[in-house]
Amino acid sequence: MKSVVFIWVISISSGLLQAQEIIISGKILHANSQNVIGGVSVRLEDHFTEASTNAEGVFILSFTDLEMGNYILNISKLGFQSLRLPILIDRPTLDLGVITLTPDIAEQQAQLGSVNLSENELDDDQIDAGFSSILNAGKDAFLNAAAYDFSQTYFKPRGYDSQYGLVMINGIALNKINNGRPQWSNWGGLNDVQRNQDFNFAVSAVDNNFGSLAGSTNFVMRASKFSKGGRLTLSAANRSYRSRIMATYSSGELKNDWFYTVSLSGRFAEEGYMEGTSYNAKSAFLSVEKKINEDHSLNFAAIYTPNIRGKSAAITDEVFELKGRKYNSYWGYQENKIRNSRQRRVEEPILMLNHFWELSKDIQITTNIAYQFGSIGNTRIDYGGTNLVRFNDQVSYDGGGQNPDPAYYQNLPSYFLRFEGSENYEAAYRSAAAFRENGQLNWDAIYEANITEANAGNNAVYALTEDRNDDRSVFLNTTFDHKLNSNLKLNGGINFQQLKSHNYAKIDDLFGGNRFLDIDFFAEPTNDYSLEQVAQSDLQNPNRLVGEDEIYKYNYDLNSTKFEAFSQLQFIAKNIETYLSAKISSTNYDRFGNYQNGLFPDNSLGKSATLHFIDFGLKTGITYHFTGRHSISSNLFLASNPPTLQNSFANPRQNNTLVQDLDSEQIYSADATYRYRSPNFNLKISGYFTQFRNVTDVSFYYVDGLSGLGRNTTTAFVQEILYDAEKQHLGMEFGAEAQVTSTIKLKSALALGQFIFSNNPNLYLTSNSFAGNVNYGETRLQNYRLANGPQHAAQVGFEYRDPDYWWFGLTANYFANAFINVSPLLRTSNFATDTDGLPLENYDAQVARDYLKQENLGDYFLLNAIGGKSWKLGDYYVGLFVSLNNILDQLYKTGGYEQSRNANFTSLQEDREREMPVFGNRYWYGYGTTYFANLYVRF
Repeated sequence: MKSVVFIWVISISSGLLQAQEIIISGKILHANSQNVIGGVSVRLEDHFTEASTNAEGVFILSFTDLEMGNYILNISKLGFQSLRLPILIDRPTLDLGVITLTPDIAEQQAQLGSVNLSENELDDDQIDAGFSSILNAGKDAFLNAAAYDFSQTYFKPRGYDSQYGLVMINGIALNKINNGRPQWSNWGGLNDVQRNQDFNFAVSAVDNNFGSLAGSTNFVMRASKFSKGGRLTLSAANRSYRSRIMATYSSGELKNDWFYTVSLSGRFAEEGYMEGTSYNAKSAFLSVEKKINEDHSLNFAAIYTPNIRGKSAAITDEVFELKGRKYNSYWGYQENKIRNSRQRRVEEPILMLNHFWELSKDIQITTNIAYQFGSIGNTRIDYGGTNLVRFNDQVSYDGGGQNPDPAYYQNLPSYFLRFEGSENYEAAYRSAAAFRENGQLNWDAIYEANITEANAGNNAVYALTEDRNDDRSVFLNTTFDHKLNSNLKLNGGINFQQLKSHNYAKIDDLFGGNRFLDIDFFAEPTNDYSLEQVAQSDLQNPNRLVGEDEIYKYNYDLNSTKFEAFSQLQFIAKNIETYLSAKISSTNYDRFGNYQNGLFPDNSLGKSATLHFIDFGLKTGITYHFTGRHSISSNLFLASNPPTLQNSFANPRQNNTLVQDLDSEQIYSADATYRYRSPNFNLKISGYFTQFRNVTDVSFYYVDGLSGLGRNTTTAFVQEILYDAEKQHLGMEFGAEAQVTSTIKLKSALALGQFIFSNNPNLYLTSNSFAGNVNYGETRLQNYRLANGPQHAAQVGFEYRDPDYWWFGLTANYFANAFINVSPLLRTSNFATDTDGLPLENYDAQVARDYLKQENLGDYFLLNAIGGKSWKLGDYYVGLFVSLNNILDQLYKTGGYEQSRNANFTSLQEDREREMPVFGNRYWYGYGTTYFANLYVRF
């Protein structure tokens, strides 16, 4: 740290020499149409002073501390080839005249492409800092490979989860407090108005925020930043959606200094690539800006992107062999139309107001306020008891449906062959034949069961439930940017965010029934409480009967407030760049229960204890330019982050219990990069190391074979709390591009990573089936790989760009070292312990090691191609873009997980020794050959 301070002092001192005022001006035109281009960024390299072209394409750069001499003028705008123009400043006023920019046809059209998402990413809403936030990574060969080719395999740069990537719109950070991740569907489909981005990969200097470990993206969606004109786009694909239409128009500067931009789009599919995955997404954007005077501008923006999509399930090897990789058990035909029982519905409008104040030519202050509201819902089929029965003062719940999932383990052949010596081969054969023939959700049977019960005066057996969270978020921030001189800049700001989240389940459809009994059909009496009590969702409304659109099962509010302040000092000179940034934040969480749960009568209703976290962050970096072509850089990052809201409560649906020993997560990271840049060859090599400490994770599942419960049964639906975990990310990245001729470019990229658990965390379980916590101590996860996609990826490829504005490219991509997500419970003492708490007599340590070896999902090779053509027809520009992914139709797995159902060695051994395990690992499969075609008209 002392050396960093020394360099700061020497470097800053050398940049404080004063000179006379220098003014550089010019006008930028489109190379083909000769139309003016607004919003082009113009700056001198090695200096902070920057200007943008106005509506007439004119820019003016003014310096008060610049010496005469040779400089490089950097001119850039997304969708155009960047220009580095050598200039000689030999007089106070330099007019460069007309400068032309050539459109980057490949980049413009590729931006309109569709990101490939595996289903586990969609379920986790990780459209994502892993790659969507780097879709405009520009000239970086590695990041372009990660964005456009590696993305379809669930690859994550440096293995970071998307919660470590910050996403902003007009300077407002929109990552969800609940899980830390950006909800990309909140602004999906608005590609045309997301072209202006400030992108920072990994740890680096960020002007309007402290930033984050995986980098940050700020979508600049001000009306004045869009060039005048319109665009109409039509797309066809066979991925998440089948068709898309987009229309966008920007006014440019109107009379009285008004600007506006409007964009509309729709994406649709009755069925995507995976069976039964319907898709219906609409998007609308409006931005209106008023330039009040030379110093003040006010921008209002509204975003509304309601979307509904059908989910698909992870499947076992048994299901794959019967139905193939596209199989999805969540859907079936209803009146000859596809209906998916598990839909994700997102409808969260965003309203924001931004004030831009140029206090002086060197000081800018931006103040933002935003309000987001709406809901996220996930549907599923619930099934339960039909009637309350009393006999001799004993209470029971009569009836109850069976799990309607056609891939439920009791419907598969392995279930009938599970006991050696008593296999039912006939039943197994019949189940296999029935599953191959149909194997889809039987909506008619569900309706028939409910209607039959209704006719008998009973309650519904089945209901479609929507798990909802209705969120209201307020965002406030103020940032400032002060250019102390052309080399030194100070910026900082304060951020405030408040969340009020109402979480509940409601009846979405009764399938022909009249009402549904709101009890836990699987509840069992305890020593302290009767069945009639423990089965109640709300003791204040026992045995409640609910109809459609009514709340039931659980009902609670989560509240959070977060305040953050940051400051950053940056210095740029001819040979050196450096920055130093710090932050401090305060975060509060609490829960308020609206139901008094039958199992937790004293710990469910009302307000919980309040969680409070104070966190800090510090980062610094330095870049040294040996020449204009060679440079090295390094960054250090030290920070603590509060646990996410979803990992702070053990079981918020039923009680106020906090996760024990909860504390902030700590992050330590360092990286180093070498870059070489020349007109015909670019290369970057990076190495990085990151350590996460004190990581907490809460998960939910049903399990057999538990010990230490102190009761007869050994099964339960549990909440697993993994805490004090440490994770280590170590690796390197390589990217290179070579312009071998005026039309042919070669490119390559390589990522080698090792992402592991670096310690043995602790684990305990909670459940509504037993009192208190069951603590199993350490889970032996050290050196197990993290399940975050391929840890090795490589690419070689080429592009051909014809002078007549058509182009194509081909890439060969190789992936390896993707691992399945292991079960922490199976690595605890419970695995070798009998249900009575004593050691298992038949435990074999060598066999156990074989069972607990982490599965590698295998390596695979994907061949992708892209191409396009553009035309000028009068005053219109027409562009065509086509991409083909996985041309060779490679079969591969994008992810998977071990089932925790068999929690001890005996039960797992029984299952593993079967010809087909009943509870085998579950997998998601990648897409086969897919296409995307895009046609646009710009005017």
